[in-house]
Amino acid sequence: KGVSQSVLDQSSVSGEPGFEPLVVLELASDIKEEAVVWLLSRIRDPQQNGGAELLVEHLGPGVRPQEKENPNLFLVGASWQRLLSGAEDLGLFKEYSDGSMRGFTCSNKHNFKDFTGDGDSFLSMAECQHIIKHELDTLRAREETHVPGYPQAKLYPGKSIIRRLQSKRILIQMFPLHHKEELKRLSFSWYQKVRLSLQPLDSIRHYYGEGQALYFGFLEYFTFALVPMALIGVPYYLFDWEDYDKYVIFAVFNLVWCTVILELWKRRSASLAYQWGTLSRKQAFEEPRPGFHGVLGFNPVTGREEPLYSNAKRQLRIYLVSLPFVLLCLYLSLYVMMVYFLLEGWVLSIHDENPTFWTGVLLFIPSVAYAVVIEAMNLIYRYAAEFLTEWENHRLESSYQNHLVLKVLVYNFFNCFASLFYIAFVMQDMVLLRQSLATLLITSQILNQFMEAFLPYWLQRRRNKKMVRKVQGRRVLEDKALPLAEQVRLEADMSTYLGTFDDYLELFLLFGYVSLFSCVYPLAAVLVVLNNITEVYSDAFKMCHVFKRPFADPAANIGVWQLAFEAMSVIAVVTNCALIGMSPQVRAYFPHSETQLILWTVAVEHGLLALKFILTFLIPDVPKHIQIKLARIEFESLEALKKKVCLFVLG
Repeated sequence: KGVSQSVLDQSSVSGEPGFEPLVVLELASDIKEEAVVWLLSRIRDPQQNGGAELLVEHLGPGVRPQEKENPNLFLVGASWQRLLSGAEDLGLFKEYSDGSMRGFTCSNKHNFKDFTGDGDSFLSMAECQHIIKHELDTLRAREETHVPGYPQAKLYPGKSIIRRLQSKRILIQMFPLHHKEELKRLSFSWYQKVRLSLQPLDSIRHYYGEGQALYFGFLEYFTFALVPMALIGVPYYLFDWEDYDKYVIFAVFNLVWCTVILELWKRRSASLAYQWGTLSRKQAFEEPRPGFHGVLGFNPVTGREEPLYSNAKRQLRIYLVSLPFVLLCLYLSLYVMMVYFLLEGWVLSIHDENPTFWTGVLLFIPSVAYAVVIEAMNLIYRYAAEFLTEWENHRLESSYQNHLVLKVLVYNFFNCFASLFYIAFVMQDMVLLRQSLATLLITSQILNQFMEAFLPYWLQRRRNKKMVRKVQGRRVLEDKALPLAEQVRLEADMSTYLGTFDDYLELFLLFGYVSLFSCVYPLAAVLVVLNNITEVYSDAFKMCHVFKRPFADPAANIGVWQLAFEAMSVIAVVTNCALIGMSPQVRAYFPHSETQLILWTVAVEHGLLALKFILTFLIPDVPKHIQIKLARIEFESLEALKKKVCLFVLG
């Protein structure tokens, strides 16, 4: 089975002038010959014939061809003119000669800054790879009813071919290639040298795209924003004030801090997005997810024949299966929390009866065990949430991501913070709250660092050994580049980067620990700063050496995570106000009336929430100078449109 040698020879690397391999397509090892011929012709066909008009060539065998190696790897590139027309189709924003960011057009290309000669360095490699991915994703079925050789792989006119091949596992994977020299330069400036300077965000964006650069920008910003909290928290911790009413000022500062930093981040994010040309960029039309399935019908919007799935059925799955499952998981989390408190009480009673050094050590065991169990439960729940969200059969990727984020955030928040809320407001034991918060924070950071730093390092060493074994048959020196075939096959074996979801989730939980209860444990901000510093280096190492290079994601902000952080800041206002109201210092003002205390606490909390929303309104999301530039471009576009209309009428 598989593809005949004649077909592979026709598409082998021919050394066509100008061909630079940018994207790799790995097809199934037992793919039918007619499917390969058809797919390659569709990729190469001119655009006017419905093709992608890209260059595609077959990858030759490795240094030591082995039977288990998949022979069906293809390299995809494009001519420079094709990339420029693709940039125009995508609405790519580039810097204009007057310094503003404008949508690129081929007819006006010489008026863009950095466009010299044929514009050979005008587009970054990440942008070129994103253009190729877009052109492949938008390859449409025409009169074909199925993939040649695969009657079960139905095709519908106007629908994406690549997504159908992915869903039927005919196309195993599609990934962009690393550029060894660029990667080496980025690695050196990013994590291979100890530095006090900021991260090279422009270089990260140039190599990985705006989505990745915004994550690292937010990580860096969050770390610097924590410094004032850490500086104020250290003296509080060193003085070891047990009567936590001294932390009222710290709690008030906390409230203002978590609001201001999120609003200032919006401005920082807008500045970066404008500088990178994604702030004004229109969102591309969303195609259905590869895993989406349904019965054949007519789309009422496009009028095309395509799979449809009843929204009522999806809602029934969400509310009758997914929602009860999430509630059951929350109940199990609550049950585990009560077991933890029983163990905590049992250990405390042993220590009180006969206090020794070992019983003192034993006091920390329940908290550490509970922190480990929380991390394990979060991980197991994540897989269950992904399975359920996939089963709900969402048509669009954005809808899938929103439902997944909501499921995971609700459970993680409850699982990580429920015990702290219980200790603070039911047990009202501030000493135990401080101990539990410290244990949860430190244990989760140790586990995360193991998973994100030591494990990737071990994987990298293993991959290096594998590489040495594979190339030892040839005289390949370490300081020389690997042959292209070897580089592609090694990258194909690397782990697939699953996006920034887990990274943002970790920052969300750390933000919760700091904003909700750091007035009780002021050292929390210090620990999170240290964690974030190591996080930058471990994440940078993983991106450069452990994972396949991801396709660029032209993001304008951090998306749904901004709402998640803002929701956490609202909860922080309520929590900190309640902690202030419980302090002996505040209670002394209401010695005879618990009701008055509650009413005053609620009134102050509402006032602070009002102040928070006023601050949100007063601090504009987009800096004034960027607003002016955007308005000027819009005005010029309208004037140009008026002139065109006038010329058309006069003509």
